[in-house]
Amino acid sequence: MTIFDRLSRLLRANVNDMISKAEDPAKIIDQALRDMRSAYADARNEVAGAMAQSAKLERESGTNGKLAAEYEKKAEEALRGGSEDLAREALRRAQNHKDLAKGFDEQRTIQQSTVDQLKTQLRALEAKIDEMESKKTLLAARQKTAQAGATLDRVSGFDKAGGAMDAFNEMEQKVAGMEDRNRAIGELRNENDFDAQLKDLGRDRDVDDALAALKAKVQGSNQS
Repeated sequence: MTIFDRLSRLLRANVNDMISKAEDPAKIIDQALRDMRSAYADARNEVAGAMAQSAKLERESGTNGKLAAEYEKKAEEALRGGSEDLAREALRRAQNHKDLAKGFDEQRTIQQSTVDQLKTQLRALEAKIDEMESKKTLLAARQKTAQAGATLDRVSGFDKAGGAMDAFNEMEQKVAGMEDRNRAIGELRNENDFDAQLKDLGRDRDVDDALAALKAKVQGSNQS
């Protein structure tokens, strides 16, 4: 498993754990960035190690290639000196080093391919970190906007949920009803006062009529 596989599993584990605990999205982003930076440092070390191994394989291939060439030269010298057995042994060793050189070179090719892949993934990881850094501020702003929207939804939902807004409206209606009742009582009181005044006015007329009749009677008595 490469460092990038471990990073992916680590990020998923940490983020899923924080989400399950209903953590603040900003905290999740910060934690993800910390994990990615830490993994990036480990990845650089792994890439450096892979590059060092590739360089070592290249050196081993080159060294064995040189040894093979030297033994071939010695075989030629031995044969020129009339020592066929020594020449044969030199050629055998030359072939061994050729095989080793070929094997190291094949491994270097494979290792270099791995190094190239790791470098590509490392650059992608670095770009992803830069992208998350640049988006961090935007995500924080979006989070605040979303929180404000959620707060507005909760406030406007009071009347639907039978909450404080319903209680306020009910109290307002009760106060309005009390005010209407007080106005009605006042109007009735005024009407009663008016009726009383009319009744008093009627009584005054009766008194005036009675007084006029009495005056007429008295005057009639005096004349007779």
